[in-house]
Amino acid sequence: MTTVIPSLMAESALQVRSLYRSLLRTSSQFATYNFREYAKRRTRDAFREHKNETDERRVQELVQRGLKELSLLKRQTMISSFYQLDKLVVEGGAEGKEKGNRGGIVRQKELGYD
Repeated sequence: MTTVIPSLMAESALQVRSLYRSLLRTSSQFATYNFREYAKRRTRDAFREHKNETDERRVQELVQRGLKELSLLKRQTMISSFYQLDKLVVEGGAEGKEKGNRGGIVRQKELGYD
């Protein structure tokens, strides 16, 4: 077993936290709710699974894997922005095609359909 210099441990901890925040930030940029929540959940689960890792070499392997995942997420979020869909009910917000006043809901008619 190798001993790790405390400054290296602090540096890798800083790098891991930065990677974690970047992955969560990028995950929240998905246009689709399901993809967004899946990416966040997967990131949290992966970091929780390896939170007690002490071997410096293994930590660096995991960081490299996380950086690959980050580049993949960035590419996928850009692609998902091309395919905008209506928001789901669970997403909330005032957007949508329903209009009404005083709590009443009136469905707007789609153009071109009778």
